[in-house]
This record gives sequence, structure tokens and C-alpha cells, in this order.
Amino acid sequence: MGTIRVLLADDHRLVRAGLRALLQSLEGVQVVAEAGNGYEALQLAQQHQPDIVIMDIGMEGLNGLEAAARIAKSTPAPRVIILSMHANEEYVRRSLQAGAAGYLLKGAEPAELELAIHAVMRGESYLTPAVSKQVVQDYLQGSGVKPDPLQDLTPRQREVLQLIAEGNSTKEIAHKLNLSIKTVETHRGELMNRLDIHDVAGLVRYAIRTGIVTPDS
Repeated sequence: MGTIRVLLADDHRLVRAGLRALLQSLEGVQVVAEAGNGYEALQLAQQHQPDIVIMDIGMEGLNGLEAAARIAKSTPAPRVIILSMHANEEYVRRSLQAGAAGYLLKGAEPAELELAIHAVMRGESYLTPAVSKQVVQDYLQGSGVKPDPLQDLTPRQREVLQLIAEGNSTKEIAHKLNLSIKTVETHRGELMNRLDIHDVAGLVRYAIRTGIVTPDS
């Protein structure tokens, strides 16, 4: 196995610095780029074509789960390891649905990160032991999985949902996504109808529960 090329994506500079130092200390591992949000991760993944992307869930603008799903569709697709503060079963399930190959907690020991990297490079999946085994088993067997209304939303609607949950106004969302205010209002109305949630507070609660935003972001 040659050098493993890694892209880091986390919106905290100190976290990235710590991860970079740790990864650079591992034999045969090279950090080729760092991203501060999901949009940068998409751009840098295309530019550098890393073997692995280590991705935080809670990033503003475009969260790690959405970015992971888009990266998984690229060719060639790097293996994505989701890095999170939460052993939340819903987050784990959505990470798997997004095509992530690994799920690791930020409180894990450095040796576990190395194990995860080598596991996903072998084509395996790595899920931190703190994750419920039953959740993983249900996902792999396709049992007990309820219809997921979030999957019925378009990528743009999921972006709008995240920006709403982060407290942006319609005008601010329109500016950030380079859309008209009317288009943003249309997206908001459609996602409310599809989710059957008709107030902003409900959208925020849903976004937190499903990992669109995280409580610490």
C-alpha cells in the first residue's frame, strides 16, 4: 500500500491542526488539503482526489453528511470517515446512507483513528465501538428502517433547510445561495410540505434530530 492521501474537513482551525499533526505522525499518511466547510471539501476533493476524507458533521452552510453524499457520487470517490462529537444513532444511520465508510467520535483514542483509516482503505467499514451494534445491524439488513422524508428533498432544499436552522433570514439565504427571494420561499414551502412541518421552530428541531445541524455548531 502506498501513501494514503487525506483531506481534512472541519470548521475549527485548532481541531484541524491537531488532526493534521496526528495524521502526519502516522507512517504512510499524508494530509494533502484542509477544508473549513462542506463546500470547500467538495472543491478540494475534486482538486486533490484524496484516498480518504475525514469529515466533521457540524459545518455551516453545507454540513458533513450532505458533503459526504455528494463526494460519494464523484469519480473516483474517496472513502469518507465521519468525525463527530455525538454517538447519536440517527447521525450514524444518516452517515451510512450518505455513503460514509467510517464513523468516529472526536473523543476516540489516536490509535482508533489509525485503525479506521486502514480499515476503510481495505474496503471495509469502520464504526466506533460506542455506536449501537443494533443500529448498524438494522441498517445492513434493511430491517426496521422507516421511510425517510429527508431523502425526498432535493439537495438544494436540504441546503435551504440547513440555512434556516442556522438562523438565516430568507434574504440572507438568497444571497448565500445566489438565488432570488421568491425561489428561496418556494423551496421553503416545498420542504415544509414534504416534511409536514409548518413552522421554523419545527424545522430547527427536525434539522438537529437528523444531523442537518448539530447542537454544537
